[in-house]
Amino acid sequence: MLYPLAETTECDFKRELETKKPKSWLKSVSAFANGIGGKLIFGVDDSGEIVGIIDAQKSAEAISNLIKTRITPTPQFILTLEKEQEKSVLILTIEAGRATPYYYKADGIREAYVRIGNESIVAPDYILNELILKGKNQSFDALTNDVKKEDYSFTLLEATYYERTLLKMEPKDYFSFCLADKKGYLTNAGRLFADQYIVYNSRVFCTRWNGLEKGSVFDDALDDKEFEGNLIYLLRSASDFVKNNSKVRFYKDVEYRVDKPDYAERAVTEALVNALIHRDYIVSGSEVHIDMYDDRLEISSPGGMFDGKAVQEHVITDIGSMRRNPVIADLFHRMKFMERRGSGLKKIISETEKLPGYNESLKPIFYSDGSSFRVILKNVNYGTTKVSDKVSDKVSDKVSDKLNEKEKCFFNVLMTLAKQHDFVTTKVVAEAAGMPEATTRRYLAKFSKMDIIVSDGKNRSKKYYLKNTSTTEANP
Repeated sequence: MLYPLAETTECDFKRELETKKPKSWLKSVSAFANGIGGKLIFGVDDSGEIVGIIDAQKSAEAISNLIKTRITPTPQFILTLEKEQEKSVLILTIEAGRATPYYYKADGIREAYVRIGNESIVAPDYILNELILKGKNQSFDALTNDVKKEDYSFTLLEATYYERTLLKMEPKDYFSFCLADKKGYLTNAGRLFADQYIVYNSRVFCTRWNGLEKGSVFDDALDDKEFEGNLIYLLRSASDFVKNNSKVRFYKDVEYRVDKPDYAERAVTEALVNALIHRDYIVSGSEVHIDMYDDRLEISSPGGMFDGKAVQEHVITDIGSMRRNPVIADLFHRMKFMERRGSGLKKIISETEKLPGYNESLKPIFYSDGSSFRVILKNVNYGTTKVSDKVSDKVSDKVSDKLNEKEKCFFNVLMTLAKQHDFVTTKVVAEAAGMPEATTRRYLAKFSKMDIIVSDGKNRSKKYYLKNTSTTEANP
């Protein structure tokens, strides 16, 4: 087989060579050169059926001439002739270019294209800007601004650098670390590490949703925070948000207690660091998003993979180190927020695999497209039994002498449900106990006052959990 079974990010089929309207295929040449490269196969229709191409030699000459006259700068390409089912097929292989952006130009039009899925589209402004920087061998975070270092403070950066390296950050280090130039003007990286909020896109939006899907922030969010400013502050604040909205359960082994956190702390840190250092800061009006649900944690950041290929098309263990923001990445590495370059995604997987209760269905998921990157961590405790028989028995002994017979019956129903479910609602308990919801709410309120259960949420979405933090769970 000479080619994939269908059009993909790296492959495009053309039934015939169009010379009167060459833009129909030259835009794919531009897109492949601006991305990870690819193949244009002439003589194959959209369904993958081989139809062949007439006069292959003449077509090959036309392809070469049109690329040289209509694509600027001229990308590197290889043109080969293959025989398949006794029909001629021309395969045009375009190399990933270094002198980006590669433009299609004709009739006063000059457009750069990029590949999104199996389509070649005009590059949005933010991608075009990134292509321009890439072609100049520059990065956004290394660009200098007309902002003087002396006008801003860097207390958090210097304190954190000392805390994590035991080295004092000297004035000369700002130039050495590419945070400022010799004249004292800050780079974009320097601006992102200043105490003051001077880069509008330097933000993280965090939401703990009630349930498994997004809803209205006003009605369906259990917790909602927005952070902006210094990258170290964003990392710490986002980490705290995840901790405050996660739980660490545990069970007792023969000789010791085994903690069961919802998520691996190191995996969360790696995912947050990855979002902050590899995101595309050129995308205006963008920010990192953290969305927590009952069963998962999603961390999304602007900008796809820097090499242009979707992360789901990579073998995670084989992904090399390609950094969109090398200055920021280098400083995070110096401060030991991240391990050796290129190992972040593998670390997320390996740390998650260490969690008690882990199985293959809980493996982290990575997804990217042309404009975003997302990490999904599964809650390893979701759907597991909330309490053990010993715990409920201990609670029963604690309250049995304080209840009348009806309350004891209700309490037994509540304990049975607590063993079977992560939480209960008024409706669930009322149906199990065979009593009106109004009466059920009154009994639940009494047990809340007795510090036996705790509630979360309000009205019909209120959830009740068995409380016994000394033996079942604790917030980190």
